[in-house]
Amino acid sequence: MQTYETVLMRIESGLAQGRWELGDHLPSERSLAEEFAVSRASIREALRVLEAMGIITRGTGSGPEAGAVLVDRPAAGLGAAIKLHVASGAMPVHDVVQMRLLIETWAAQTVAMRCAAEHLHSPADEDSCLNRAVALLHDMEDSALNHVEFQRLDTEFHVELVALAGNTLCEATMLGLRQAIADYVAVGSARIDDWSALAHLLMDEHRQIITALQTGDASGAASAVEQHIEGFYRRALGHGNY
Repeated sequence: MQTYETVLMRIESGLAQGRWELGDHLPSERSLAEEFAVSRASIREALRVLEAMGIITRGTGSGPEAGAVLVDRPAAGLGAAIKLHVASGAMPVHDVVQMRLLIETWAAQTVAMRCAAEHLHSPADEDSCLNRAVALLHDMEDSALNHVEFQRLDTEFHVELVALAGNTLCEATMLGLRQAIADYVAVGSARIDDWSALAHLLMDEHRQIITALQTGDASGAASAVEQHIEGFYRRALGHGNY
C-alpha cells in the first residue's frame, strides 16, 4: 500500500468517527503530515485523490475559502464517478435502462406517497412537491418541435423525480447516468421518422406519471414510469423484454 493510500484510510476513519463533518475544513497539509507522520507530498497526493472523487474542494491563499473543505453534497462526486464509468463504454444501454427502471419506479412510488401525505395536511396545495416537475413538463410542451431542447428537459424531468424521493445515493446514480440516458434517447429518437408524434406520445406518458403522483397513486405511478421507459426502449431501439 502506498503512503497516500494510508493517508486516505486515516481521513476516512476520521470521517467515520465524526471528527469532521460536511462543510468543515480539513487541517492544513503541514498539520496532517505531522499527525500522520508522512511527507507533505503524500498528503497532497491524498488530497488530489479526494478532490478528484468529489469529496473535497481546495482553495488557495489564506482566506476562508483556502485549504481543503469537505463538500456538502458528496453525492455529486459519486455521480461524476458513475458518469466516467458509463462513458468508458463498460456499461451497455440495456444495463442503463434496467438501472433506470429500478431507481425510477421506486422513486415514483415514494414521491406519490409523499404527495398523498402532503395533500392530507394541505388539501389546497396537493402538488407542491411537484412544482418543478410540472414546470419542466410545460417547458417540454412549449419546445416539442425542438428535439434537442425537448430531450434535455426530458432528462431533467426524470432526474427531478428521483431527486424528490430524497435518497442521495439514488440521486447520485441518476446524475451519473444522466448523459448515458440522454445519449441513448437521442440515438433512439433519431431512428423515429415522425418526431412530432413521438414527442406528443412522450408528453402524454409524462402527464400520466404526474397525474398518478398528484393523486398519490403509488402503484399507478410506478407502472406509468415502467411503461414509459420500456416503451421508448422498445419503440426507438427495437428492444423488448429483459
